[in-house]
Amino acid sequence: MVSLAPAPSTPFFSYSAPTLSFRSKSYDKFSSTRILRRCSVSCSIASKASSINWNEKDNIYISNKAPLDIPQRNNWYNLDADLQYWARSLRPVQWYPGHIAKTEKELKTQIKLMDVVIEVRDARIPMTTSHPLMDSWLSNRKRILVLNREDMISSADRNAWASFFTSQGVKVVFSNGQLGMGSLKLGRLAKSLAVDVNVKRRAKGLLPRPVRAGIVGYPNVGKSSLINRLLKRRLCPAAPRPGVTRHLKWVRFGKDLELLDSPGILPMRINDQVAAIKLAICDDIGERSYDATDVAAILVQLLLKLPEVGPEAIYKRYKIKADGSCGKIFIEKLAFQLFNGDNKHAADRILSDFRKGKFGWISLERPPWQ
Repeated sequence: MVSLAPAPSTPFFSYSAPTLSFRSKSYDKFSSTRILRRCSVSCSIASKASSINWNEKDNIYISNKAPLDIPQRNNWYNLDADLQYWARSLRPVQWYPGHIAKTEKELKTQIKLMDVVIEVRDARIPMTTSHPLMDSWLSNRKRILVLNREDMISSADRNAWASFFTSQGVKVVFSNGQLGMGSLKLGRLAKSLAVDVNVKRRAKGLLPRPVRAGIVGYPNVGKSSLINRLLKRRLCPAAPRPGVTRHLKWVRFGKDLELLDSPGILPMRINDQVAAIKLAICDDIGERSYDATDVAAILVQLLLKLPEVGPEAIYKRYKIKADGSCGKIFIEKLAFQLFNGDNKHAADRILSDFRKGKFGWISLERPPWQ
């Protein structure tokens, strides 16, 4: 198992290849033997990179940006840099089951029949759950962007994403597929965008037909749940895990709208491992593609750095101090306290708590700075 240690956390000075070592003392609940565990990692960096001044690096990154909110901007940029640092020594996260390749081929054909495309993304990671080939597939077709799980992000994040996508000319709807929030607005918007379809058909002497809207997106972002809420009955299989929907299926919504439910689609290869880690944390990729203990350790380190969570919220939840910001040590402590030393169960608990919102409203991404 790979040991994880925090990335260099201070962005305002240059550092020269330190070696960090963290020690933590824990006690076996079945004996008085003190177990000394060590989580250490060499942070040695090539001499060429060791002289990089992180402040200068940030200045390069934001040189063409607006001068507002620079501390917040640096904070989120550094968090992504930390994620990249932590993920680089882990086994690459890749997941591309056979049914996705088949779905992608069929979906390209079905898109030609769609009047409107509804793309569903995870509101916690809207950029990560955007398929890199989606724009080329949709071409000039009308699109509605749905950010599902709006209940899992703060009002400030919701407003920030709404402003960002509106500035891009994208129609965005926030929804909660479990409770049905936003579903009626989505149905009305889909019909209004495709109102000219039947106008053209009447001009050609053809009978009107229902508007066809296809719902697409990454696995487990809530596509089927959204359709079931629109229809007010369970016609599409839905479960809180990736890969439940396996086939494309057209369903009728009233007399005026037809919806296509589709399996989640992913790129054949995920080159951005920071994005892959975010998908794993949010349960938007198959659990067989990653090591839960490694991902949970990264999540702990990430939560410790987020101002809205921090060490206090971690201690309040588990009654364990996160010494040294080392996620692997924290998981070992939690395992000995609650799970008889089973690190996998401890990691699953941490991931489950995050996915259920036990740490509060947390977005793992902010809008790109323009």
